[in-house]
Amino acid sequence: MTIIAAADGSALGNPGPAGWAWYVDDSCWRAGGWPHGTNNQGELMAVLDLFRSTAHVPQEELLILCDSQYVINCVTKWMPGWKRKGWRKADGKPVLNVDLLKDIDQAIVGRKYTFEWVKGHAGHDLNEAADERARAVATAYQQGVAPKVGPGFPGAGQGAQAQQESHVQAAEPVAAAASASAGIPAGASAAAAVNAASTLAKAGRAMRPHFEPTLFGESGIFGQADLFSELDDDASAQELSAEDTVLALERELLRPDVRADIGRIGILLHPDFAEIGSSGRFWTRDAMMMALEEDPGEPTELELLSADRLSDNTILLNYRSFAHTGSALRSSVWILDRGQWRLRFHQGTVEN
Repeated sequence: MTIIAAADGSALGNPGPAGWAWYVDDSCWRAGGWPHGTNNQGELMAVLDLFRSTAHVPQEELLILCDSQYVINCVTKWMPGWKRKGWRKADGKPVLNVDLLKDIDQAIVGRKYTFEWVKGHAGHDLNEAADERARAVATAYQQGVAPKVGPGFPGAGQGAQAQQESHVQAAEPVAAAASASAGIPAGASAAAAVNAASTLAKAGRAMRPHFEPTLFGESGIFGQADLFSELDDDASAQELSAEDTVLALERELLRPDVRADIGRIGILLHPDFAEIGSSGRFWTRDAMMMALEEDPGEPTELELLSADRLSDNTILLNYRSFAHTGSALRSSVWILDRGQWRLRFHQGTVEN
């Protein structure tokens, strides 16, 4: 018998309130999350918990449906090399999410499994069900209510639950501090603690210094304001126009540290992203993400030529980019996807 399950993760703001879920059917699924995490952490945790929840039936093969090429490549391609190098990448930098990856590496020993990539948000029943549950947990943490965790896998017992809780220990001090600050005694309900953490986080945002907007929150300086944060109640706070927002996102995309972060790139690039490079090569989203993870390129500046609003949810940027290797003329089409601007198409031509 083959167990067919979809695994997915979600992070509101990435990083932000995060959730994960795996789904077999309505009577067999599980979800969890943290007050603060990334989309990739959610994706990895969903896979890890699926292996742990089925550890009591090791003879059964797992077919894991996953919309994250990052997770699939981590488990099926990259982990052996990372282990040989002491869990470091080819450039010598530490592997991200190494604790989760090490736990997955242990959980898959002796197991029969296959990963199958499925396109996210494309109507695949199992993928949509896992995504819905992961997003619901992230939303619950955002709103300070108790998340629905599901029935789990039949016969799994408490082992998987106990192991999964070890991965929220890093978040527990935050919730505990929030509870203390909010006057909630130790031993109060999880929902009360999460609600306190949410309240403290909102209060903390009001005390943060304002820096130049960055894409997804805590990049470089903890607490740095980001484009997707809630606006403070300060009357001087002004929301960026759609054109300015897209231009800021494009500038972020040209930074090597952002391009090397698959979590950020996964949010920046639309699921149907395509690029025609200066060499004439056609790039898909997955191919681009894998290439950037290995070689994020050099710092690049841009000179805006035009920002045209093609429709309410489509903006075309034309600009000239400058790097040590030369300049290029570039065009980017950004579309508004479920409340976030994402890059749908890009093309570049090197200038002589």
